[in-house]
Amino acid sequence: MDLNIITYLACICFIFIVGRIFIVPLKKILKLIINSIFGGLMIYVINLIGANFGFHIGLNIINSLIIGLLGLPGAVCLIIVKLLIG
Repeated sequence: MDLNIITYLACICFIFIVGRIFIVPLKKILKLIINSIFGGLMIYVINLIGANFGFHIGLNIINSLIIGLLGLPGAVCLIIVKLLIG
């Protein structure tokens, strides 16, 4: 009977440790995906405003990730690079 209790406790500890190992990266990946979606929306808004001035930034995954990771400074960086490259 004591062996069953020890086995249950060991399984609970194992599940807790494995869950802890996998939950942290999943949270970071989910946050990156959500920020990239917001980055894509920000590029879309920049393109809507920039259409009046003949300005366009390509809406692709790399630009979305740049804005998703860096936020507003990433958007400014993409705008400056686009203006410099032409």
